[in-house]
Amino acid sequence: MTSLRFAPQALALASVALLAACATPPAPGGRSVTIERTTYGIAHITAPDDEGIAYGVAYAHAQDNVCQTAEHLLTVRGERSQFLGPQALGELGLGRLPNAQIDQFVRAHMDDAALARAGATTSEQVKAALRGYVAGYNRYLQDTGPGGLPEACRNKSWVRPMTAADLSRTTEMSMIQGGLGALAGAVLAATPPAPGTRTAEAPVPMDQAVAEIGRHSFNANPEGGELGSNGWAFGRNATPDGRGLVLGNPHFPWTGTNRFWEMHLTIPGRLDVMGATGGLSPVVAIGFNKDVAWTHTVSTGKRFTLYELQLDPSDPTAYVVDGQTRKMSTRTVVVPGVDPALPPRTFYYTDWGPVISLPRAGLGWTTSRAYAIRDANAGNVRSAQSWMQMAVARNVAELRAAMGNQGMPWINTIAADREGNAMYADLSVVPDVPADMLQRCAPSANAAALWRSAGLAVLDGSRTACAWQRDAGAAMPGVTPPARMPVVVTPDWVQNSNDSYWLSNPRLAPPPNISPLVGLVGTPQRLRTRSGVMEIESRLGGSDGLPGNRMGAADLRSVIFRDRNLAGMLVMDDLAAACAANAATLVQDQALGCRVLAAWDRTSNSASKGAPLFREFWRKAKDIPRVWRVPFDPARPVVTPAGLDMATPATRDAVFKALGEAVGIVRTAGFAADVPLGEVQARLVRGQKVAIHGGDEFEGVLNKVESQGQSLIDPQGYRINYGSSYMQVVGFDERGPVAHAILTYGQSSDPASPRAYDQLPLFAAKQWHPLPFHRADVEAQRVGAPLRLAY
Repeated sequence: MTSLRFAPQALALASVALLAACATPPAPGGRSVTIERTTYGIAHITAPDDEGIAYGVAYAHAQDNVCQTAEHLLTVRGERSQFLGPQALGELGLGRLPNAQIDQFVRAHMDDAALARAGATTSEQVKAALRGYVAGYNRYLQDTGPGGLPEACRNKSWVRPMTAADLSRTTEMSMIQGGLGALAGAVLAATPPAPGTRTAEAPVPMDQAVAEIGRHSFNANPEGGELGSNGWAFGRNATPDGRGLVLGNPHFPWTGTNRFWEMHLTIPGRLDVMGATGGLSPVVAIGFNKDVAWTHTVSTGKRFTLYELQLDPSDPTAYVVDGQTRKMSTRTVVVPGVDPALPPRTFYYTDWGPVISLPRAGLGWTTSRAYAIRDANAGNVRSAQSWMQMAVARNVAELRAAMGNQGMPWINTIAADREGNAMYADLSVVPDVPADMLQRCAPSANAAALWRSAGLAVLDGSRTACAWQRDAGAAMPGVTPPARMPVVVTPDWVQNSNDSYWLSNPRLAPPPNISPLVGLVGTPQRLRTRSGVMEIESRLGGSDGLPGNRMGAADLRSVIFRDRNLAGMLVMDDLAAACAANAATLVQDQALGCRVLAAWDRTSNSASKGAPLFREFWRKAKDIPRVWRVPFDPARPVVTPAGLDMATPATRDAVFKALGEAVGIVRTAGFAADVPLGEVQARLVRGQKVAIHGGDEFEGVLNKVESQGQSLIDPQGYRINYGSSYMQVVGFDERGPVAHAILTYGQSSDPASPRAYDQLPLFAAKQWHPLPFHRADVEAQRVGAPLRLAY
């Protein structure tokens, strides 16, 4: 890789020159795009073609988020160290690393020529949209000027025009954040043993290995820290009017380019779609049109496998496949523009993919073994086409067909149409590795055990027979074809809260013959999944069929905000009984904890006294060995495990110890043990304290909000930075969609913008905003004059 070093002044001059080239936007045929804003700054964009739509999306998104976009472009260019310092931390996918490491990883991974070749295979529709997006962003920079930008990036030399290669890199970064991106630290850590040394992998305790893998996992950690979501869809048998109904409740970061942004896109006579997008994208990712609504949840599917390499005893950078020795290739990366200069870093590659090192998981690089990662989403340029086709689908069947190109990188789709059909579909990108192949291609015993304990698939890299299967029905070689992925279409209902397809509707038999890399059956479900199924079945009449009770849109908006704490509901009866039976032996803080939790309402509402204490208690108690009184039963997966095993002295003592420690933790943070949740879980919005209801992943609260990066409550309470984000409930009437939504953090990432967190008070009050889809509704809610741009 060749790196050029520029002074910041030279970069700024180059930016001005490129902006000047954009000063007169091309307008053959007099094309123009119109941007209107309605309540809460929702953007409504109308243009005659896809290029114009994308032009308007980029321009309007930059109005709200230009500094966020400009910084992300620094990331995908591998230039963070040069402008923001090599030691400062930055975001890479869902993780944070020093800028120097981010730059090194990005410069090693990104291959502009390969991305351009992949982009050349996309449709003319996609190509036009990407051209428009680049031009629209650059037009905003031109119109605003460096001095007119928000404070975070005003007059900064690193704010430069976007290129087509930049936009391709942002897509690639989004695709790999479920695989290579999540394991970037392991790629960076891969260094061969010194010549002449003999090393062997030291035994690693399995719990340590599981924790280490969970730290790097995108969707394998049920305790939080991964992208999540709730998605429910109801068909004609389950709704009052016989039409479809959808809840979308993605749990995403409140900062960075994984933030959502609301928009409504119209090409007269061809396209009319509304919803939200994320990152730098010209398409609606979660939304609806006049006939169908959909949402996404992160699926359990694996996006990569590791390959265990048998190394040449005389050369740790050579590996053996089918008895033949192959030499690793290398790529040495130099990060420019840093003084003092950063040392070059060399990355190692095999035919399976880049070498990684995770020694704390037993996956280190020794003289006999190493490990490589193959990511199925690397080079995936198909997602834009999928979402473009979904935007014009007329029913769930067409929505399913739109995803047949396997552009959905790491997500399920939950949808319903106005005809009353509901659908769950995992048509994401998963390596084609069936169950018998996991056995045939098992690696060493320790590596093989990681599949059972941590869900990490490691295959034998010494045999070409262990390459992913190639099925002609797949969109690309090596991935599982749509015909062997789980899809459920029903007039009843489906749900997903980031567990597998198994219980998409517990009344229905799960799709057969699905690879375990897609998802498992017969395994314990996360509390959110169980809570969702309980809420749905309670409303619809339990497991005895569908009587008169139905789920209406108002019911759905209410249910998701009940904030029932399932962990509390499962364990508090046993804890209260044990508190009463052992009152004479409890120490002071344990007794106080018993009194507070006895009065707690077992919700995570803002007014709930004791909810913070329960959170800190359960954070500790959930990990006590054999803490459940009723163990998991695969025949009763929604209601088990349950209860506290307070009859076992060791468990009882550990539970009371956790309770007393939780009281101390809350006190140390400066709060009373019975402090209401809203006093410690809040955000200042233009000088007003706004209480935030909702709970953490491990509590089983459907409305999930989290303070990621914070392990305990502290004097500032809980600093929520993740969770419920863009929320939509969409039904249909004779005119088309009837939609209500909330974007918790608002349209803008600029703290000084009136659109920053302006919807959080709405969320706090458990109110919803009616979305203006029809023309009359847009005009009724319009704020300010329309903006028309020639392009």
